Amino acid sequence: MAHDHAQKRLGITIILNVVITLAQIIGGIISGSLALISDALHNLSDSLAVVLAYVANRLSRREKTSKSTFGFQRAEIIAAFINALVLVAISFYLMVEAIKRYFDPQVIDFRWMLWLGVLGIAANGFSVFLLHADKHQNLNIKAAYLHLMGDALTSVAVVVGALCIWQWEWYWIDPTVTLLISFYLLFHTYKLLKESTEILMQFAPSGILVPEIARRLTAHELVARVYHIHVWRLTDSTVHFEAHVVLNKDLPLSGTKMISKQLAQILREEFDIQHITLQFEFLD
Repeated sequence: MAHDHAQKRLGITIILNVVITLAQIIGGIISGSLALISDALHNLSDSLAVVLAYVANRLSRREKTSKSTFGFQRAEIIAAFINALVLVAISFYLMVEAIKRYFDPQVIDFRWMLWLGVLGIAANGFSVFLLHADKHQNLNIKAAYLHLMGDALTSVAVVVGALCIWQWEWYWIDPTVTLLISFYLLFHTYKLLKESTEILMQFAPSGILVPEIARRLTAHELVARVYHIHVWRLTDSTVHFEAHVVLNKDLPLSGTKMISKQLAQILREEFDIQHITLQFEFLD
């Protein structure tokens, strides 16, 4: 039920972002405002973020098959990674265009900037309100939520820029606002790109230290050592663990059941690891 509500709210934010993007691109071309176009491209990236979140959410709920044994849960991470790359590309493009404007300033029609900036604040603010309850559901919805919040703030910058042009004809404010939006995009994209890359590369979560896990498990009286340890995240919230456990006593397979349960309890309670695979061995 929660997933269905999240899907509906994501659908509404997609429509709102597409409307804002089209309006601001048209307004930016007519008014000559690069800041307005940059805000539109920011909105476009957010539209992509929300579309990817919507599609990934649906894919992640598909059943596992004999070929896709984990299902499609990784779809959300791939979507977040693609979104981050697009944001980086857009940010650098806007920076280059803004620097060009300093050397070739253009007259801006502030009225388009002002009213479309206000539209951006209203629509993005409403989208943020819609996704607020679902922002901790997964990495992708959180990313879409943060982008939409960032869009509302960048629209505020566009409005402030329009007011400065209206009052003092500070046309240099337009590329300045563009640069600020670009830096803001890069700053917030870095963490998303880093985290999604780490998950795709199957790195251990930053809060989990493999030597500490080995030390904790070998503290068990029947465990001699632990090796071939692998810790990775399937999604942003699901941690998997596998390892070979060497026992200091030769036990039948049934005798390892209690040890397996005790070690799994340590991994779940102390390291927040949910999916655990242990292979027991005894070496003479």
